[in-house]
Amino acid sequence: MREPEEILKLHKELLASTFIPFPVSGVVNVSDEQAVYIVYDTNDKVLHVGTTKGGFKGLNRRLYDHLTRTSTFRKNFVLPNKVVLRNGCKFKYIEVANARTRALLEALTAGLLCPAYIGTGEKKN
Repeated sequence: MREPEEILKLHKELLASTFIPFPVSGVVNVSDEQAVYIVYDTNDKVLHVGTTKGGFKGLNRRLYDHLTRTSTFRKNFVLPNKVVLRNGCKFKYIEVANARTRALLEALTAGLLCPAYIGTGEKKN
C-alpha cells in the first residue's frame, strides 16, 4: 500500500474508534503505546488532535499532561477557556508505532477536522 493510502486508512480507523471518557479522577489508563488521538468536548466538538512524540508511558502520559500538567493544549486552550476535561470530555485514539506515520496521521486529521485548538508556533505578544 502506498503511504498516502495507508495514512487515509489509519485516519478512517481513528475516526471509527470508540469514544473514551476522561477519568473523573486519577490517571489515564488506556495505553502506554505511542498513538494519535482526538479530544472532544461534551458536545462532540473536536477540541484538539494530537500525537505522542515517543515519550515515557505513551498515550497515558500525554493525555494525563493535558489533564494536569503543562502541555501547550492545556496552557493555551483548556485553562483560558475553562474547559474541564474530566467533566464529560472524551477522546479517541489509535496506536501507531512509526513516528513518521504518527506525524502524517496527526497532520491529516487536524487538517480535516479543524480542531478548536491547534498549536501554530506563533509567539504571543
